[in-house]
Amino acid sequence: MTDNDTGDHTEKSTGTHRTLPVTDLSLVVLVGASGSGKSTFAHRHFKPTEIISSDFCRGLVADDENDQSASGDAFDVLHYIAGKRLAAGRLTVVDATNVQAESRKQLVQLARSHDVLPIAIVLDLPEEVCQARNAARPDRAGMPRHVVQRHRRELRRSLRGLEREGFRKVHVLHTEEEAEHAEVVLERRYNDLRHLTGPFDIIGDIHGCSSELESLLGKLGYVDGAHPEGRTAVFVGDLVDRGPDSPGVLRRVMSMVSAGDALCVPGNHENKLGRYLKGRKVQHTHGLAETIEQLDREDAQDPAFREQVREFIDGLVSHYVLDGGKLVVCHAGLPEKYHGRTSGRVRSHALYGDTTGETDEFGLPVRYPWAEDYRGRAAVVYGHTPVPSTSWVNNTLCLDTGAVFGGKMTALRWPERELVDVPAEKVWYEPTKPLTTEAPGGREGRPLDLADVQGRRIVETRYLGRISVREENAAAALEVMSRFAVDPRLLGYLPPTMAPTATSHEEGFLEHPAEAFAQYRADGVATVVCEEKHMGSRAVALVCRDAEAARERFGVEGPTGALHTRTGRPFLDDLALTEVILGRLRTAVTAAGLWDEWDTDWVLLDAELMPWSLKAGGLLRSQYAAVGAASGAVLPGANAALAAAAARGVDVTDLAARQQDRTADAAAFTDAYRRYCWSTEGLDGVRIAPFQILAVRGRSLASVPHDEQLAWLDRLVEHDPTGLLQVTRRLVVDTGDEASVRAGVDWWLEMTGRGGEGMVVKPLGALVRDEKGRLVQPGIKVRGREYLRIIYGPEYTRPENLERLRSRFLGHKRSLALREYALGLEALDRLADGEPLWRVHEAVFAVLALESEPVDPRL
Repeated sequence: MTDNDTGDHTEKSTGTHRTLPVTDLSLVVLVGASGSGKSTFAHRHFKPTEIISSDFCRGLVADDENDQSASGDAFDVLHYIAGKRLAAGRLTVVDATNVQAESRKQLVQLARSHDVLPIAIVLDLPEEVCQARNAARPDRAGMPRHVVQRHRRELRRSLRGLEREGFRKVHVLHTEEEAEHAEVVLERRYNDLRHLTGPFDIIGDIHGCSSELESLLGKLGYVDGAHPEGRTAVFVGDLVDRGPDSPGVLRRVMSMVSAGDALCVPGNHENKLGRYLKGRKVQHTHGLAETIEQLDREDAQDPAFREQVREFIDGLVSHYVLDGGKLVVCHAGLPEKYHGRTSGRVRSHALYGDTTGETDEFGLPVRYPWAEDYRGRAAVVYGHTPVPSTSWVNNTLCLDTGAVFGGKMTALRWPERELVDVPAEKVWYEPTKPLTTEAPGGREGRPLDLADVQGRRIVETRYLGRISVREENAAAALEVMSRFAVDPRLLGYLPPTMAPTATSHEEGFLEHPAEAFAQYRADGVATVVCEEKHMGSRAVALVCRDAEAARERFGVEGPTGALHTRTGRPFLDDLALTEVILGRLRTAVTAAGLWDEWDTDWVLLDAELMPWSLKAGGLLRSQYAAVGAASGAVLPGANAALAAAAARGVDVTDLAARQQDRTADAAAFTDAYRRYCWSTEGLDGVRIAPFQILAVRGRSLASVPHDEQLAWLDRLVEHDPTGLLQVTRRLVVDTGDEASVRAGVDWWLEMTGRGGEGMVVKPLGALVRDEKGRLVQPGIKVRGREYLRIIYGPEYTRPENLERLRSRFLGHKRSLALREYALGLEALDRLADGEPLWRVHEAVFAVLALESEPVDPRL
């Protein structure tokens, strides 16, 4: 039996009663002369929606079901509708004469193109019956006798060859009684085990490693092949070849399958062994020679075993759909369009996967990365291509972790999604291609590749769907990432840009908290937290518990983490000083007891590092200080000249007043940027204000409410004896309470009045959606009146300038902030889940690329 067969070809009959098995997903082709009763038979046994009639399609295109001149267009419509139904996975019945081989050929091709079985039901009734029925129908009473006679001749010529045409089942009814008493019975496909809900233990490639298999089964809780809690093992194939005991593996798996304790799909190695056992000519390569030798030794002890193996392999089904359609298990992976389908093409992909047609430097075929494109609803668990460690990619999981090559044997507990593995006892077979390389990502079996980031990209996110990256933006990001960024293995996240509050119409203000509170109230956010915006630069800190943790998780030798800017560049050029900062953070985490509380050996934090001048010294000197110096050099002289003119009796009152205002604005500008600058020596004068724990091992913490986040961070600051860490002040505001909102506004006014930069208003619940399910801004910045002088210039507060600036457009900035936020969340989820580096970088790189979008930098 193969999965191209889905039921017994023989028809069960009792007298005139006939049972006609029909696969539940197939293309049923009714064949018979005009008047043979095809339409009556179809409506008796199938749903009206399952039947597509050529007569009905003629009526659609010609308003006359008997207009034979419209047959060409009618069959175009019929094939189109049938194709759409088959693509959707629906049983489809074609009601037409179908007595000509060419018309049947098109239908067989249609079935094959959708990977379903074509089934023929032939009504080979006597000519007299057909003629009498046509005569009784007003619309066919005038049909010439030769039409039915021609149909009968064409049918008789092709009746014996229907299976050769490609029909997998052929049911022939010869009499009215047989047609009247026939019963169509729908049969489930062999690969359709949706009714089995587990729990399952899915076991990766074994390759003759019998001892490791027994160890893994024991670790999973199996006793002599059976689980005391009724769990079912599912083997993904490649049981044999290369390893020391393929017969032992086969005996264990075959006995478990026979006892109902396991399911098994074939691997390409079983397929080759099966062909050998059938006497086919195959090359004794890739470990088959070892298996043949082991079977030869087995023959002396159990001569029947070889035939049992042949029958077992011959009965394996290419893939299984399990647990209500939520799980698909196969050997080499399977795109969604093939799930539950039955064809040679599906079987081939399930056994071998697909290739690009290229070969790598080791002479091996380059596998097409189907999992990278997978977007299906079912989880696909497979093996075939060995990887050093396994992780979920787009709801797919490869369980071949190279046990025979000295790696591990891995199983997945389903539905728990828990991985269980045992180490190989030794290297049983040297791999042609090393499992790991030194390149970034190579330890996971998939190094970073330029093709991952070139050109236009689309990144699938859990929170905002598909996000596109333009080709020109990707090119700009590639230069930054390749030339200036920290070690890519340590770059797991880039923070998003932040949207400013809506423009204020309060007198003298461009930004004001009232608009931020109103926006969140409109979004349905009842409680927000206002966090002090520190006068520094955004910094992301990756802190590992020790060097061993950094090596184990991130594959780096030496660094114990990273400290980088929001564009991925090292924050400090001095690596030793960076390690001192990481050491102080590590000490605080340890003293606060958070390693154990979080059950992690690494943590990723978002923070502000002060002073601003530590990173932006060049910007301050070239842009802001230059403005202050120029005004200081020019304006006093201008004021003195105006004063002298006034002393001589010249009326310069208005001009002098304007110059005095300009002088005051320039002084305010200089005072504003100087607040962000102070001298540092080593770490003396340096401060870090962490405001969010982003991720730890096994989970992203980005959705943890901010009050819980800030409580953790307060403990960090409390346990830092060096004074490096600084508390982030905060105030919780009820957006629906006028007094609470007023208190929030007053808090901001007091803080910015003392020279503070401003605040960030965030939903207390962190990750929030509005009533329509749309993602809400994670934070809205409300910058102080004096701080905005640095951004918009010394004289921006003048009424005419404020009025002009109030027309600023915020839509693009807000959209950008949400897209980058969703990408950041995606990167954190992938990082915490232990996904491969290329998957994490897909989202990280996209954030950096979006930063190249044209948007007003002052926002």
